Amino acid sequence: MKKYNMIAPCIFGVEGILADELRRIGADDVNAENGRVLFSGDASMIAAANINSRFAERIMLNLGTFRAMTFTELFDGVKALPLEEYISVKDAFPVKGWSINSQLHSIPDCQSIVKKACVERLKTVYKTNWFEETGPVHQLQFSIMKDQVTLMLDTTGHGLHKRGYRANSNMAPIKETLAAAMCDIARIYPDTKIFDPFCGSGTILIEAALMAKKQAPGLRQHFAAERFSFIDEKVWSEQRAAAMDKILPDIEFRAVGYDIDPECVKLTLENAKKAGVEKYVRAEVRDVKDFKLPEGRTLVITNPPYGERLLDIRAAEELYKTMGNVFPQEQGKKYYVISPHDEFEKFFGRKPDKKRKLYNGMIKCDLNMYFK
Repeated sequence: MKKYNMIAPCIFGVEGILADELRRIGADDVNAENGRVLFSGDASMIAAANINSRFAERIMLNLGTFRAMTFTELFDGVKALPLEEYISVKDAFPVKGWSINSQLHSIPDCQSIVKKACVERLKTVYKTNWFEETGPVHQLQFSIMKDQVTLMLDTTGHGLHKRGYRANSNMAPIKETLAAAMCDIARIYPDTKIFDPFCGSGTILIEAALMAKKQAPGLRQHFAAERFSFIDEKVWSEQRAAAMDKILPDIEFRAVGYDIDPECVKLTLENAKKAGVEKYVRAEVRDVKDFKLPEGRTLVITNPPYGERLLDIRAAEELYKTMGNVFPQEQGKKYYVISPHDEFEKFFGRKPDKKRKLYNGMIKCDLNMYFK
């Protein structure tokens, strides 16, 4: 079976986690870079990565890489690629992309040149002067970094962070892929008891539950590549069946969310039901100042509101003080708190055992970890 070179973009700070995940899924030649992971595999891996990855934003096929400093070099480089191996005569092939620190910096011009080169290549192969583009969408994406051009084919369609359970959300939701990364760092097991005092739309709780059940996040999704003619459709049913076989039928995992907003609590319960984990998730209205943990081993993973989002900076700092007071420093109690505030630990009242830089959207944050 043919082997494909692939690229999985991801949130900055998650590259290592994603690389480990892709190795577990069975990918070859895994190599983490800034904001993405490179890997390879056959058509089954295209399906497996889309269905199983909790941390990738999407799965792209690398159609080719070359250097271009002029529009002529860009045109010739794209035209030389074997696009007919991926795009049939009736397929749609829109083009988008970006350029950073390169001679070719006009995105609209680059987009036009790439599209023209694709058309010219396919005209020669298919012996036609017109492409109706009424078939399945094959989204092409170019990147130009320091004059190095990469042309990619998106196999995902809607982003992998769009799991399908969160049609609605609160004002400032955490991205599903970031929530999953936080859960991975904190270590989720089938018997974990997790709490989130700022549950919002329930994303952290739901991602933790999916992880505890070993339920693939993409089982309920459909992907662009399911309609690609060069991929046998049976690989999708085979990989979905394999993912289904890994789901744990019954676990002791429990996730509890609190929020001061009744609408957030309602949303959390609705989203948990859509995700199929309502059995493991409960939520209720409660102010963080009334937060209490039960006896025994418990884990708190949370994304408190911060100044850039819902609260002004001073209100956020007061919130951190309250958290420091109600999060007991006891054996078996672990806390993972993401915050963009440079002095979070000052207001929380304790220095974290470890920090890890992550990005929440475009906001640089620290994941403050208290586990000793």
